[in-house]
Amino acid sequence: MEDVLRPIYQERASQKNTLGILLIEKKKPVSPVTDNFDYILLVIVQDAMQPWYVKHYEYHNKNAAMHIVDEKQLLYWIDTSSYRRAVEWVINGKVVFDRNEYVAKLKDDLRTFPKEKRELKKAIEFAKLIRSYRESKYFFDSQQYMDAFNTMIYCLHYLARLAVIEKGFHPEVTVWNQVKQIEPEIYKLQQELSSSSETLDKRVELMLLAVEFAINSRTLNCSQHLIDIMKEKDEACTYGELMVHPQIQPYYLDLGALLEHLVEKEVIQAVQVDTKGDDIYHRKYMYLNK
Repeated sequence: MEDVLRPIYQERASQKNTLGILLIEKKKPVSPVTDNFDYILLVIVQDAMQPWYVKHYEYHNKNAAMHIVDEKQLLYWIDTSSYRRAVEWVINGKVVFDRNEYVAKLKDDLRTFPKEKRELKKAIEFAKLIRSYRESKYFFDSQQYMDAFNTMIYCLHYLARLAVIEKGFHPEVTVWNQVKQIEPEIYKLQQELSSSSETLDKRVELMLLAVEFAINSRTLNCSQHLIDIMKEKDEACTYGELMVHPQIQPYYLDLGALLEHLVEKEVIQAVQVDTKGDDIYHRKYMYLNK
């Protein structure tokens, strides 16, 4: 089918705003990376009217999907892991068109994984980890053990992704294959949660202890992105100011859980500011420069 697709992507390659085109082929009968399409065409463009446009094709019992993606949208997906397939498409895709080595540079950027992008991704996954951990603990304390177990699965998933990022790699769709190779201790936690002979409540209880330790040992390192933003101001920030900060947008939904954790660990300080009411204060946040 690649020959059939060639005229389609060649037409796109002739357009001036096309930066690069990659072809991704389904390797197994069930392929989450390609949404089970036989082929994916990723067309990266500049200044598109739509940030993301998709077309589906079929030929002799084969099918393909063409994703026309504005480069800003693609970079946002890559930086925030909000559409994880896109990272694998760029890393593993076959380059069929590359204007001024745009795709080659993008692939190289993904391989080197610059520090500032790692810090953002660590903050995203860490904030999700904290929120999921607190939910699991709440369910456990309420004796809702099945809900606690289900939420703990998410905890370990975020912890696994965090471990991969810390090692300098982008988490893939099949993240546990990566973790098994580079962070076997976390892989072992997942095995213990899913297949231990202990009762369900005991398994969750043990995982809560392990995840709490993992969170505490990573607090400073994985919060550096937020800390650096707070250090830019000499005064305390309101929650609203932090929530709308452009660099915090990728994890603003989990910002509250992250801030509360940092206050509890005395990494940042909650500052009271007078209001017009008696005994009620605005709450602001400031980094404690130790």
